[in-house]
Amino acid sequence: MPHDGRAWAGVSQLRASEAGAADTGSPPPGREADPGERALTFAGAALAAVYVPGAGEEELRLVETAGRAVSQYGLPEHLPLSGGSPAAEAFRTDRPVWLDHAALASYEGGPTPPRAQMSLGAVSLGAEGRRLGCLVVVGGSAEGFEAGQRRFLEQYAEAVSDLLQAGTDRPASPSLLIRALRELRVGSFVLVPDAGVIDADEMLLELLGITPDDFDGKADTLLANAVPEDMHALMSVLEPSTPAFARRELEFRVRLPTGEMRWLSLRCRVPTSPDDRPQQLLGVVTATSVQRRSTDDVSRIQWLTAALDDATTVQDVGRVVVTALREPLAADRVALAELREDRLIVIVLDPPQPAAWPETWRSEWRSEWPDAPVRALPTLQLALRDGRMDLWPAGTTLEPGLAGIGAGGLAVMPLPARGGVVGVCLVGWNQSHEFVTEERSVLTATAVLVGQALERAHAYDAEQELATMLQRSLLPRRLPELPGGTAVARYLPARRGLQVGGDWYDVIVISEDRVALVIGDVQGHSAGAATIMGQMRTAVRAYAVEGHPPDVVVSHANRLLVGMETDLFATCCYVELDMEEGNALFVRAGHLSPLVRHPDGTTEEVQVEGGLPLGILAEAEFPMTALALAPGTVLALVTDGLVEAADLPLDEGMDRTRTALAAADSADPGRMADELLGDVGRREDDVALLLLRYDGMKARPIRAGWVVWRLPDAVMHARRFTARTLRRWKIGEAADGVLLVVSELVTNALIHTQGPVRLDLILRVDRVRVSVSDASPRAPAKPVIVDWESTGGRGLLLVEAMSESFGSVPVAGGKQVWSEILVPRCEPAPADSAPRTERRSLP
Repeated sequence: MPHDGRAWAGVSQLRASEAGAADTGSPPPGREADPGERALTFAGAALAAVYVPGAGEEELRLVETAGRAVSQYGLPEHLPLSGGSPAAEAFRTDRPVWLDHAALASYEGGPTPPRAQMSLGAVSLGAEGRRLGCLVVVGGSAEGFEAGQRRFLEQYAEAVSDLLQAGTDRPASPSLLIRALRELRVGSFVLVPDAGVIDADEMLLELLGITPDDFDGKADTLLANAVPEDMHALMSVLEPSTPAFARRELEFRVRLPTGEMRWLSLRCRVPTSPDDRPQQLLGVVTATSVQRRSTDDVSRIQWLTAALDDATTVQDVGRVVVTALREPLAADRVALAELREDRLIVIVLDPPQPAAWPETWRSEWRSEWPDAPVRALPTLQLALRDGRMDLWPAGTTLEPGLAGIGAGGLAVMPLPARGGVVGVCLVGWNQSHEFVTEERSVLTATAVLVGQALERAHAYDAEQELATMLQRSLLPRRLPELPGGTAVARYLPARRGLQVGGDWYDVIVISEDRVALVIGDVQGHSAGAATIMGQMRTAVRAYAVEGHPPDVVVSHANRLLVGMETDLFATCCYVELDMEEGNALFVRAGHLSPLVRHPDGTTEEVQVEGGLPLGILAEAEFPMTALALAPGTVLALVTDGLVEAADLPLDEGMDRTRTALAAADSADPGRMADELLGDVGRREDDVALLLLRYDGMKARPIRAGWVVWRLPDAVMHARRFTARTLRRWKIGEAADGVLLVVSELVTNALIHTQGPVRLDLILRVDRVRVSVSDASPRAPAKPVIVDWESTGGRGLLLVEAMSESFGSVPVAGGKQVWSEILVPRCEPAPADSAPRTERRSLP
């Protein structure tokens, strides 16, 4: 065979000093391997080069090279087409040339190969009958390229040809070879086993469904989307113990964020250091459809079994069914519906466009495809009754509800489970389709597997719906509007097991100017924990509304939980805030300390003296910590699910939350709460978050108080005190109505109760609030029937008639009866602009 002595194989002689570096299979020192070079290494190629016809079509000229050994192989810039080089032969004959070391050494007219271990391949590049050039690859193995490597390199050559065809009118791109690898969707990585650090290229992250911003260089993060059943095999490959260039291959599955299941093929090898210890693991990953599209029925059923086992919800089952049936069977339509009583609830339609389905469906059924009566589709009704699969060939006349689904063939598959039928699956073809025996067996096995999976998924969905309803019923539906502040809350259930937990929060309006914030966490994630949570929230609210101070509220809740004799304990953080003054009292029972963001944007963790968790010791003490809040301050109460996880220490989580709190815009508390939650991913614990932005009250009230002594003329002194106060507030014209209310309420308290009586007056812009507190817990009762002979009860009717609003609330040690009366709007004098409390008793 003729031979061009200058280019026996597209390579030149190696210098002896370079041979050692090429044998290691690793990049030269000081140079990091390109991701494309990694993929070529696994194809057995140390070097790849592209030659295209030169001027006059008499030679091939080198336009691009890629590989780790570019500097070690001096490729000629030009190759005569009439020469005997493998590249010229492949170009002329349009057939690949593969040469192992022996064939390369004996190549007619060729010199001895410059390396002891070398092979070579040349594949012509062409498209649409045109010859565009030649791809030359140099391998470092004496045995030459394996069959699998040849197939990959031939596919690689096709990708290069497509790029050349698209760019023949302009110079070849310098990234031609790398772009061709991207067309093949080949990802690569380098793993350092001892450190767990991994370098992955963008294509690998794309295949695994991970964005570059979410990748932190750790192997655990890279495998976050892998199916749990495949993790054991993956870890055995990624924790190598076999030395010296050991090759490993594995197929595994990943669940993408969209819910799609993807099969991937992993190939890796382990080059070792001189001490024979693995220091790096080099690997490539490619998308594979072998398991999905294989004509082998066993492989298809194995894949379906594994995919359905991983399907949790009904929607997951629907996606698996579409993946398993439509593409492998070349079907045009797949519909899956669940049978509930006498109706079919459609789960998934593929394609989802309404125009792809019968007109009857679009006109008689609602656009969301929710359900349909079985009696409207006799063919389905018969199949569901008999539980037998029906295969209708092309040309079969069906009722209008099924006409158009499968003009070329229709498969109606009832889905059996536990002796009944849970649904039906429809598969339709537009072109004439022949149902062969093997396909019938696959469809029968598929129906059984899908039916069982659908039943499990329906039970799971029902369980999660029940858990969600339970959780929502135990938490506040909405938070109250607060004078001088805005409160927002967020709750996220855990994403494992029963999605119900023990985290709770509440905002309790104690009085017109006092608010209590509470957040807590009951141990565990179960219905029992949620039940205890609901009881504790109710108890804390009841104790707070009674007017007890924070330490007493928490102490009472602790005694209650101890008395329940449950094995669960709870943590709690309770805050009582004076919305008028901005003074806050904190009590902490084994819970995380609250965070506060000051008006200047700085944040800190409130150092609240803590007590034991609730339910541990009945005699536990819960000290209070005071803190003054300036307008513009944001108070954040969190549970440990937000700041702590298996891979997130508590201190680091608190620092992250503080940083997020400082960076968030306090003008929108709702958005601030969302930013604090961030992307919590697959949560190990439920999360509760309660935020309060304290703004301060715009109209600060004026107060006056009087302790009523039990004397015969006590009511007269109360009226005099009220009259003096109203004159000082410059609303004397409203005195008659206020004095009447004061007289009636004070008289009732003195006559019907024992113990101290107190009168409080509060002026807020256009209304006066009269409050009379006494030691009796019984609320005053209005008479049911009032006639001329009645001797009591008329006073409350007068108070109600004079008041804008009127009522009674329990307080610590008794009750408070109050009335609000509209008065002429007045602007207080500058001296009275600050809140003031006058405390007087009988002189």
